[in-house]
Amino acid sequence: MNNMKILRVLLVIFMAVLAGRAFTANAQTETNLHSFVGPPSDGRDPRSGLVQGSDGNFYGTTFIGGTNFDGTVFRISPSGTYTSLYSFVGSPTDGARPSDKMVRGSDGNFYGTTHDGGMTNLGTVFRISPGGSYTNLYSFRGPPTDGAGPTAGLVQGSDGNFYGMTELGGTTNAICTNANGCGIVFRISPSGSYSNLYSFGSYTNDGQDPIGGLVQGSDSNFYGTTLFGGTTNVGTVFRISRSGSETNLYSFGSYTNDGFLPFAELVQGSDGNFYGTTYDGGTTWNGGTNSICTNGCGTAFRISPSGVYTSLYSFGIYPTDGTKPTVGLIQGSDGNFYGMTILGGTVNSGTIFRISSSGSYSNLYSFKGYPNDGGNPSEMVQGSDGNFYGTTGFGGTNNYGTVFKLISPLSSPANQISAINKAGTNIIVAIPSIAGETYQLQFSSSMTPTNWVNVSGVLVSNSMGGLLTLTNFGAASQPQRFYRFDITP
Repeated sequence: MNNMKILRVLLVIFMAVLAGRAFTANAQTETNLHSFVGPPSDGRDPRSGLVQGSDGNFYGTTFIGGTNFDGTVFRISPSGTYTSLYSFVGSPTDGARPSDKMVRGSDGNFYGTTHDGGMTNLGTVFRISPGGSYTNLYSFRGPPTDGAGPTAGLVQGSDGNFYGMTELGGTTNAICTNANGCGIVFRISPSGSYSNLYSFGSYTNDGQDPIGGLVQGSDSNFYGTTLFGGTTNVGTVFRISRSGSETNLYSFGSYTNDGFLPFAELVQGSDGNFYGTTYDGGTTWNGGTNSICTNGCGTAFRISPSGVYTSLYSFGIYPTDGTKPTVGLIQGSDGNFYGMTILGGTVNSGTIFRISSSGSYSNLYSFKGYPNDGGNPSEMVQGSDGNFYGTTGFGGTNNYGTVFKLISPLSSPANQISAINKAGTNIIVAIPSIAGETYQLQFSSSMTPTNWVNVSGVLVSNSMGGLLTLTNFGAASQPQRFYRFDITP
């Protein structure tokens, strides 16, 4: 029997052996990397997520604190080494109170918005380098010709410009919740050249008050949500082109059959659909008998680029589930989506959860709050090491908020050998991996071994998730071998 025929026989044996092996999910480990100290030496109350720089460090903002109590920009390493980079000065020369995460531009600098500050105290767009060199790019002027009060961050488009929204401003419309306008979509270049692309109208024909960010779809259009507006005035999902042509894709309904009040930006999944959350609504509405979920505990949803909408999950109430998601989802390297709720969990301080594209849901972690843990979490990001990093608005040793790291083995559809092939004298083995775990390829010459031998040099520590393809060099010229992986946290 030649080598290829032997390989085909052994492949069946390998799969049968490993299919019966139990792989238990490792427990999540949450670490408090930094507890904010507050002014004047530090920020407090971070309301935004983090962004990872090319240097491997994470960068974020605090809403208040710093030398002027107008917020800060900070840097923190994956191990917790913390540096306060900049303290906002406030109106009229600087921004104040950044409330959403920054974005790393293609030039390596970070770009963001502040809700207040600037020439008219209606918010700004800024740029800051990894070293803390700061530039105020634009000051919003308010209605009727400009936006006001951005609560959302920016996204860099494929054309190199940045796109964002303001909650207020634009063409004044008396039907708006606020007479200061229903909000706008804008474009700004890295050098500060600014254009107002679209002014939102009012219900029932349009959304209003966009407070989440935009995401650029694979079709080059931008997608986002509005907090109010739409046919029942509880929020919309919309699409807008780079030239400002806007389409209302979906108007949220009301409890109990739909979510409403979408606070956060969308994320486009690898399947091309968009995924998001709503603060209220869902099937857990209790008719006003529960003070936490009078209008429902919130939902997770999926929507196609053409507007086909599916409600995936209705959040419950503490202590068994999270409630009130206000931040966006991210797609992990395992294909699942990860997010957080600001309330719920074992002590009602918020949770971290995982949900699949079909709605399969797991509660991963419950925040414990002050003083040993954070509470009221903001958006997470998955770092290059496969772990999740984020901030909490309160908790920590001073109850001013924290930066945390979550080590959570990512879900995998089949944590077993999925393929084995011969390439010359080498054997190539593939396995779908889970982020954060270590994979050591082992072999034995017997189907009933008393011990397994590590394949020298075929080790992956702290996997990023996804398919691992590992090579046992020269193995095809060796006596018969059976393979397995030793998997550890």
